[in-house]
Amino acid sequence: MPEHFLHGVEVGTNDIGTRPIRGAKSSVIGLVGTAADAPLGFPRNEPVFLSGPRAANELGDNGTLKDAYIAAAQNGATEVVVSLAEEGANAAETQANIAGDITRGTGVFSLEAARSKLGMVPRILAAPGFTSNLPGSGVNPIVSNLLTVSDNTAAITLKDGTNTNETDAKADRQNYGSRRLYIIDPGVTALDPETATNVARPASGYIAGLIAKNDVEKGYWHFPSNTEIRGINGTARPVSWNLTSAATEANRMNEAEVSTIIRHKGFRLWGNRGTSADAQWAFMSVVRTDDIVAQSIADAHLWAMDRPMSAQLVLDIMDGVNAFGQQLVQRGALLGFECYFDPELNTEETLKAGKLYLNYRMEPPAPLEHLIFLKERHGAYYDNLVQDIQRAA
Repeated sequence: MPEHFLHGVEVGTNDIGTRPIRGAKSSVIGLVGTAADAPLGFPRNEPVFLSGPRAANELGDNGTLKDAYIAAAQNGATEVVVSLAEEGANAAETQANIAGDITRGTGVFSLEAARSKLGMVPRILAAPGFTSNLPGSGVNPIVSNLLTVSDNTAAITLKDGTNTNETDAKADRQNYGSRRLYIIDPGVTALDPETATNVARPASGYIAGLIAKNDVEKGYWHFPSNTEIRGINGTARPVSWNLTSAATEANRMNEAEVSTIIRHKGFRLWGNRGTSADAQWAFMSVVRTDDIVAQSIADAHLWAMDRPMSAQLVLDIMDGVNAFGQQLVQRGALLGFECYFDPELNTEETLKAGKLYLNYRMEPPAPLEHLIFLKERHGAYYDNLVQDIQRAA
């Protein structure tokens, strides 16, 4: 407190102490698509929060955005941000409009403005109807740009597979190597209320809603594989599956890091893996947990920036981070957590430069993907039979 003259009593405030860390929201969906019937006043190439189905109805029936929103909402999504791209004169122009321009913030890149415009960060990204292509087409530019946005915002991108056959789906997966990419094949069928007929739909919108609902109800560390999908009545092609057999299409695609939809007590999402080239980041739940924990810790420390270095400041930061980590351990999001100070990193030169290093170690739980029961014959149990006979005789 600065010195000044006062003939009296003064009460000051000492705001040392830990700050609670609030987890970053993981369930906001970002959708990019077209809506030819949207009114002229509806923003183009800007993130818009849709407050509910009636707001989505404004998009009109022509285009992809309304269907994508309905698919997500049917599976429990409540916070959906959309960005409307203009339809081009042909498919190539429309694809370019969806892919967008990073220098102008158009197409998929417009989702990055959601934080400043809406106070929301979409962390489940999709462009249903525009991310499916055959293996020979190479890397889909819309998917590539969505992954750039994913890396910038700690989000995941959902990609629709080829929707043709198993061979194509697995070959197309080889075009990608991002830990934040999740591929679903095949597409689905659903009832179109306008025509009263079943129509083909991309699966990504439905899966986006499924992930968002699961985040709210169970937590981002619990990926919704083996969860029933709402709003669909079939898949574009049947996918063979058997819980105890590796010789099925579902298992072969999962092994190739392509998720699918199986039919068993409803239609269920089946697959936990993204397309990372690093086995340490194979599971989407592990990737998302790492991203959300890191973002939560970073977002919570604006209060500490530009304060004078002191032991108390460092301890307050560490205590807050450790308290947050232990909460996640208690909730089952992490197996363990520790934030600590490493004196070897925090040298005199480093601290004089205004830099402070704090390390934290943690481990997200992997999903139970392969359960193995070992059985054996045990002839000695016949002794029990003999004893039962003798007692009964």
